Parts: sequence; C-alpha cells; structure tokens
Amino acid sequence: MKRFWLLFSQIVTVLLAVYFVVATLQPHWLQRGAARSVAGISLIEAPPSPAVEPAPGSLSAAARKASPAVVSINTSKTARSPRSNDPWFEFFFGDQGNQAQVGLGSGVIVSPDGFILTNNHVVEGADEIEVTLTDSRHAQAKIIGTDPDTDLAILKIDLDKLPVIVLGNSDQLAVGDRVLAIGNPFGVGQTVTSGIVSALGRSQLGINTFENFIQTDAAINPGNSGGALVDVNGNLMGINTAIYSRSGGSMGIGFAIPVSVARLVLDGIVKDGQVTRGWIGAEPNELSPELAETFGVKTSEGVIITGVLQDGPAAQAGIRPGDIIVKVADKPIRNVSELLSSVAALRPGVQTTFVVRRSDKESEISITPGKRPPTPRRMQQR
Repeated sequence: MKRFWLLFSQIVTVLLAVYFVVATLQPHWLQRGAARSVAGISLIEAPPSPAVEPAPGSLSAAARKASPAVVSINTSKTARSPRSNDPWFEFFFGDQGNQAQVGLGSGVIVSPDGFILTNNHVVEGADEIEVTLTDSRHAQAKIIGTDPDTDLAILKIDLDKLPVIVLGNSDQLAVGDRVLAIGNPFGVGQTVTSGIVSALGRSQLGINTFENFIQTDAAINPGNSGGALVDVNGNLMGINTAIYSRSGGSMGIGFAIPVSVARLVLDGIVKDGQVTRGWIGAEPNELSPELAETFGVKTSEGVIITGVLQDGPAAQAGIRPGDIIVKVADKPIRNVSELLSSVAALRPGVQTTFVVRRSDKESEISITPGKRPPTPRRMQQR
C-alpha cells in the first residue's frame, strides 16, 4: 500500500511540474478551444457554447419582440414644374417631364388585419407607398386616414401572417424609464437605439396642433419618423415623430407621440373615417401677469379665457372673457396645451363639468361640447 501511494504522489508531482512549465513557456496551449490551421495560420476557436440567458440589463428580448412589427416605408410622388405647360419655357429648355420625389420613413403594424401607424408627414402627398417588412416581404399600402393635428396616419396592407406589436400604457411611463427607438434611419436598414425617457408632456413646440410628447435621448434620425418607441418589455409606448437638431442628425432630444393619443386616432379613423374631437368655442391664453392685471385676476393657476364665440358651447354655458379654467372633468389644467388636449378628448354632445374661477370665487359649470371644426391644413416639416 505504501508503494502505491508513493507511486501516485510521484505521478501527481510530475504532472504538476509539467503543467507549470507549459503555463509559463506556452500558455496558449492551455487556452480552451480547438486549434486549426487556415492558410498556414494557426487559429484557436472557442468551443460551441449552449444558448444562455441574455446578460443582465440586456434589451435584446425587447428588441426581438418589437422589431418584426416595425416596417420601412418608401413613398414617391410626382413633382411637375409649374412652367411645364408654358410653350416658351418648353421651347428654350425642352420638356422637363415629371420628376419623382422619394421619401423614407418607418411604421408600426398594430393589427393582424394590416393596419399600420405612421406619421402624416411621412406619407403626405404620396402617390405610391411601399412597405417593406423585416422578413423582406413588400406590399403596396393605401392610406385609410390621416390626422394632421397630431401628425398621425393610418395605412393598410394586405399580407398574411403579419407580426403585430403589443400596445403598452404610455400613461404609466416615468422620467428615467429605459426605452428603445426602432426604425429605418437614413435607409441603412432597421436600427435599434436605446435611451431613457427624458421628459413627459412636452408641448408648445410648434410641431402639431395637439402636443403631448414623450421626450427621449434614444438616437432618432431622419427615417425614424413613424417608428416605434418601446419599453423594456417590447411594448409600444409611442410613435417617433420629431427631433431637435441643428445639424439634421440626432442630438439626444427626440419626441414621440404617446400610444394613448395614437390609439384614439386609430380608433376614430378606422371606425368613423375621421377623428372626432370636442370643442367649446373659447379662446384660451396663458395666465401671464399682464393678462391677470388686465382682467383683475388674483390667481396664477389655470388658463384664462380671453374670447368666447357667440352662441358657442362655452357662451351658452355662461363662460365669459376673464374666466379662469382650473379643471376639466376633474383634471387639473396648467397651460393652454393641456386645456386643448382635455377639451379635444371630450365626446361631443356629452355634458362635462368645468371648474372655473371668476374674480375670487370658484364654481362648477356644465358645458356640452360640440364637434371641433376641421383645422386648416398646414405644411409639416419632414
């Protein structure tokens, strides 16, 4: 028995000595992986590893879930010279013909029936709209309806087995939440960028009539318009629509239309062919010190009414210039944008309670909103 243990200890000692010599002089011999020779060059390859869970903090699962439903949109429209019918112009310069203008954007498939959410400015004035899916399928899309007031449009394609994004709850977003922006910037192909929610309720930017933007620092570039802003679970939080930039590229300030707004537009257009909004026929203004002094107002909260349309819903309910609207349907009003959005969300013909401050007294006034007249169309910045 002693002889056996002596032999065993000698073998172990020799093996350890060999290991230390190799580790010191030829450490690459001990690297894991198979070595093979390619064109006379010795390479070491890692062995096949089994599938593992994503690294902690990885957003790959959210990207895999949402990306198939984000499509690329290519548009074209014919631009004809305003002097193309002038015979003298044609004599000197020849027939210029029609020149096709192309546009690029993104969209999000929100229904197995083929409905796609995108920006109005992506498809505005387009003669042809081609949608490309991530699986390389192509389809011609038709416009179901547009809403320039929110810069949203609804398209439809006829394809089978469409990937569909899951709609999230944008009202539960908080500043600091991580988000992904998915789209087709510059036409290089689908791209995913990440960031956080930088701010909520951004308004008074002069982009749309109704503004309630999610601000994010996820990189958004030209071509991302109409693409998806998703949370860490891959659920749709907003439609990317604009960036603040001095160079034309991302500077870390992007804006997305909340999915709560997009869903109202989608439901209205699909069901009624248009978006129906509430209207009370009053002209609101921010409660500045000058206006407060002019109307003898002693409060700094709410929105002041500086004009009332004769025989409009507000006038019929007793609203007068100088009144301060503090709440609409129990929702506090802090600025003109919030008042416009709150009134627009009301159902025409359904009586709603407004909290109004007049002089030093607050009172509740019931107003039955009417249907908001169409807003004159204006050029949208691409």
